[in-house]
Amino acid sequence: MNRNTVIGNNRSGGFTLIEILVVVVIIGILGAVIVPNLLGRPDQARVTAAQGDVRSLANALDVYRLDNYQYPSTDQGLEALVTRPTGFPEPKNYNQDGYVQKLKTDPWGSPYVYERDGSNFLLFSLGADGAEGGEGLNEDIRFADL
Repeated sequence: MNRNTVIGNNRSGGFTLIEILVVVVIIGILGAVIVPNLLGRPDQARVTAAQGDVRSLANALDVYRLDNYQYPSTDQGLEALVTRPTGFPEPKNYNQDGYVQKLKTDPWGSPYVYERDGSNFLLFSLGADGAEGGEGLNEDIRFADL
């Protein structure tokens, strides 16, 4: 051993109780501020997901119309995007692979609503309550409003 080495400084590299308590208090304060903000987000995430689904379905309907010159009938419904529909109007140039792989339900578990309206269509989710109309989370998410 070298004589110039200080022998009395034998401190380990751990944390003191004060340091641990300070970290716990900081985590507690952050949790108290952030957690309430995160708890309100699942509902907004569902709305955002439904909006994205409605836009995607509307895009698929537009591609269907480009191929077949018109939108599927109300009776043929959104299922026409997955499998070749029967009945009128008969699709002239239906894509063998379909236009979507499968139909999803909205984030609240209800099917998306599709109606052909003349040469246009109505497409929407009924929102959290599963009924037409409503406000806030229960408000319908309509493609026309996006």
